Amino acid sequence: MLDLLVTDVRTPDGREVDIGVVGDRVVALGAVSRQAAEQARRVVQGGGLLVSPPFVDAHFHLDAALTLGRPRLNASGTLLEGIALWAEQKPSLTEEDIAARALRLIAWAAARGTLAMRSHVDTCDPALRAARALVEVRRRVAPFFDLQLVAFPQDGYLRHPRGVELLSEALDLGVDVVGGIPHFERTAQAGRESVERLCRLAADRGLRVDMHCDENDDPQSRHVEVLAEQAVRFGLQGRVTASHVTSLHSAPNDYAFKLLPLLAEAGVHVVANPLINITLQGRQDSYPKRRGMTRAPELMAAGVNVSFGHDCVMDPWYALGSADLLEVAHMGLHVAQLTSLAGMRACFDAVTVNPARALGLEGWALAEGGRADFVLLHARDPVEALRLRAARRLVVSRGRVVAEGPAPAMLLTLPGEAPRAVDFLGDAGR
Repeated sequence: MLDLLVTDVRTPDGREVDIGVVGDRVVALGAVSRQAAEQARRVVQGGGLLVSPPFVDAHFHLDAALTLGRPRLNASGTLLEGIALWAEQKPSLTEEDIAARALRLIAWAAARGTLAMRSHVDTCDPALRAARALVEVRRRVAPFFDLQLVAFPQDGYLRHPRGVELLSEALDLGVDVVGGIPHFERTAQAGRESVERLCRLAADRGLRVDMHCDENDDPQSRHVEVLAEQAVRFGLQGRVTASHVTSLHSAPNDYAFKLLPLLAEAGVHVVANPLINITLQGRQDSYPKRRGMTRAPELMAAGVNVSFGHDCVMDPWYALGSADLLEVAHMGLHVAQLTSLAGMRACFDAVTVNPARALGLEGWALAEGGRADFVLLHARDPVEALRLRAARRLVVSRGRVVAEGPAPAMLLTLPGEAPRAVDFLGDAGR
């Protein structure tokens, strides 16, 4: 007997199927018999709508989410003022506050169809409050949500007096991935050294790497090539991610076209963050102003696995956001001018299957015998989903319906909790 049957839906590649679920597994992906349909415990009529693997947010900062206005707004709109504002509020943070905000953001994300996320966690707090809080959050959401945590030395792995020690302590607490920020070290040489030491640490511990890399407008900021070199040196191919890489937007073409095959050869994944990159970058420009987002089309054409992340929601760096990855992909499509049919479909992949690959998530594609995780969208195909930033009709995690809607009337039912309406209105100060 099927626990859940979703009839008459279309997959991203255009197949028309029924989805039969027993427990946490897809047991049927195709036509389901009338008898099976009659005996199913719950039947949802798909009406020809698009069914997709869940969204995956490849780059986020849960510890800072929903802190907008603390202690004040980012008046300049720059990355550096955001870092300064975050540094001001860090001493007053509590584990309880961090956990409460993270759980609220994850509820928003789940209601939008995102069921996996990689969150960077600031490790430059001597008490490691964010790391401790988010390790516990990861445990609490595990029944319905895949959360990976990155040990992120926001103030510099070598620049911060205890950066090396604190990052290792965060990994000992159970943080999953080695992070870095080489362009924020005091010199380019220190940045290169940090990349080498962090990749060695990841190799020694058997962990993945995800570095904020060259998040600036400087065409000479080239730590990403060092990251690719060290990925090969330490045998980390396929396990290393370069996040942001906005300097590549400004780099000379000769350098860019030399770099792209190096990244592909080293198996380096790249994550762009369209909403945030175009907001923070180019702030010192007059006109014309640079977009700032990395060269997504060229990276894709070179065979590099490219994902889009949300990065921020209502924090010192970005005043907007609602944890909607279709909004992210919609912006990425426009900024990168990925307007061909193949380009638009690539943008949909950049928030679904591509980030799943970057995070090393197994069985993320919708398949018979696979885990029953999927989202039903009010669209007929991926391009229409992007055009409409489609409302979510149904979100299924581990075979359970965790959200059904559409927004703004999404009803969220998490394991062990009563159903509740999801309020996407923010209460952060402006």
